[in-house]
Parts: sequence; structure tokens; C-alpha cells
Amino acid sequence: MEDHPIFNEEHKAIRKSIREFVEKELAPYAEEWEENEEFPSSVFQRMGELGFLGLHMPEEYGGQGGDYVSGIILAEEMMRSNSGGLVMAVGVVTDMVSPLLNKVGSEDIKKRFLAPTLAGEKIGCLGITEPDAGSDVASIRTTAQKDGDNWIINGQKIFITNGNRADYAIIVAREPGSEGPQGVTLFVLETDDPGFSVSRKLDKVGMRSSDTAELAFQDCVVPDANRLGEVGQGFYNIMWELQPERLFGAISSVAGAQRTLDATLLYVKERKQFGRPIFKFQAIRHRLAELATEIEAARQLSYYVASKINMGEFPAKEISMAKLYASRVSFKVADEALQFHGGYGYMMEYPIQRAWRDSRLARIGGGTDEVMLEIISRSL
Repeated sequence: MEDHPIFNEEHKAIRKSIREFVEKELAPYAEEWEENEEFPSSVFQRMGELGFLGLHMPEEYGGQGGDYVSGIILAEEMMRSNSGGLVMAVGVVTDMVSPLLNKVGSEDIKKRFLAPTLAGEKIGCLGITEPDAGSDVASIRTTAQKDGDNWIINGQKIFITNGNRADYAIIVAREPGSEGPQGVTLFVLETDDPGFSVSRKLDKVGMRSSDTAELAFQDCVVPDANRLGEVGQGFYNIMWELQPERLFGAISSVAGAQRTLDATLLYVKERKQFGRPIFKFQAIRHRLAELATEIEAARQLSYYVASKINMGEFPAKEISMAKLYASRVSFKVADEALQFHGGYGYMMEYPIQRAWRDSRLARIGGGTDEVMLEIISRSL
């Protein structure tokens, strides 16, 4: 809803620029990138040139100095690329990696990592999840042992978006012997550091145009200058980082659901059964009306939360509600839309199958439905 009160004239101009870029330079290649199982890294370079990677980042590091709503517009308009994997990969940079670098990074780290990231010259990833620890961040087992002016990192991470192509990774690690949220610290590891390796590129059900990797660290030596934030504060910094990540997921889920619904409306008005378009059947129309209502409810909730973040608040309960509801609605819309397409919807030549596969991840990544429900329930 471009005329929603949270958007001003500057926001509308930003939306126009992003939309033109996405429709001209990204959308035409969605099928090719899906088949290749990777989009080119030049996309980051191009977005950096246009200023789209730092819409709400400080100008002194190459950002545009805009407000948080500017980033919301990017999340919405990028869904016009028809490539959920691309949107996810860009979101990792704009709403996971860069905000952390900006919030807790030293001046040196901001110059070495944040500035080139906003320019599209370096690509970052975020390493939280491990084979035995995902949503439960306090249970991570990757260790960081202090050794003079360095840290020795050992462990592994899994399901890391951009992990195969990244120039650096923000890694969550803990002091050996520490438990729970205590002793957790963040580090910026450069992917050409000795001991850093990509174990394998993972084969996913959806989001196939993005690279997702398993990473390993064996006696990886990291200088203390690459420590991100204070020692022992990593858990709390990651809990902060998860909030904008989750709302990015909610906003992009709503935008994806809307595009899926729009495409389905065109299909049901053209597809004929029993001598008339299937849209003429009341059962179909009413199901579509219900989906449209749920999308609008998810959109308004997400915009409400975005407005609170824009005012400097980080309402964990409402963010969790938006992420939970929007991701569920997105998958429901895709599932219903595939049903409306019948057998054609299950064929790879019809794009609805990709929306169905891609939308399922939103209920897992950034905190599962169950974790969102636990956060919400604790606040009741």
C-alpha cells in the first residue's frame, strides 16, 4: 500500500527508483538464476552503486542516511524480482550484517567492513546456526579462546545464507566451558583466513537462487581488532539483531503473498472449467476474498511494527507477532494458489510452484513459528 500514512513523498521516490531497477535489471533473469542455483555477485555491486544497500545506514560510511521505513520499501520492492533467494541474500546484508556492524562495531570495523559492504564491494554473512543449535542461540558450541592479541576459533555453522560467496562472516562463538548466554562474543572472520573453510554448499528445497553453506573453523586465528562488540555481550547483540531480521521477513512475506495472489487472480479469471472462468464460482471467489483479507491484516500489523521501530522502539512481542502471522499467511496463500492452479500449479514451468517452495522457509528462518509463539506467550 504505497499510500499508507507511514510513507512520505521521499519514500515514494525511493520506491519508484527501486521498482524500476528491480523490474529492469533483476526480474528478467529470475528463471536463469533459479536454474543456475545462484545469482551473480554483481547484483550486490550494482545495488551498492545505486545506494540501495545502505538506505537506512549512516552517510559517513556510504549509506543514504534514511529512516527505517526506507528499508521496508526495499524489502517490498525486491519481491518484484520473482526470486525469493535473491531477496533473502540481500536481506542478510541490509538487515542482519550491516545493522550489527553499525551498532556494535568499532570505528575500524566500520571502515574495513561496513563501508565496503554498503558500496557492494564486500559481501557478508551471519553465522549463528549450528547442527545442534538454531533458534536456541544460547546453546551454540563454536568456541573462541583468547590467545594474546588473537582469538582461536573452532567449530562449525550451518544454513548460512551467502556463506559460499561471502568475503567475511560475523560469527557467534563462546568461551570454552561457558554455558547459556554467558561468555558469548561476536567476531568478524574474513573468509580467506587460515582455518576458515566452506564445508559444502547446501541443496535446498526452495530459495534456490541464493547460496547457502556449511562453514567450518579449525584453529582459525582472528585478531582482537576483529572482535565485534564487547566480550561476553554477543548473545544480547544477536537478540537485538534478530528483531529487524524478523520484520524484514514479515514485510517480504506480505509482499510475496500479494504478488502470488495477484498472479492467481489473473489465472482464475482466464482458466475455464464447466464452461466459465473458475473465478465465477462462489467457492473460489470467497476463498480468494479470505486470503486478500489475511494479507491486508498481515500488512497492517507489519507496518504498525515498522512505524514503532522507526520511532526508535524494538517491540519484541509485536515483531514476533508480525513475523509469525505474515509468514503463515504467505505460505497459506501460496498453498491455496497452487490448489487453484490445479495440476498446472505442480508443474515446474509455472512460477506458482516456486512461490510455494520459497514461502515455506519464512516459518523457519529467523526464528521458527514455535519460538515466535514462545516469545509472544511470555509477554501475555
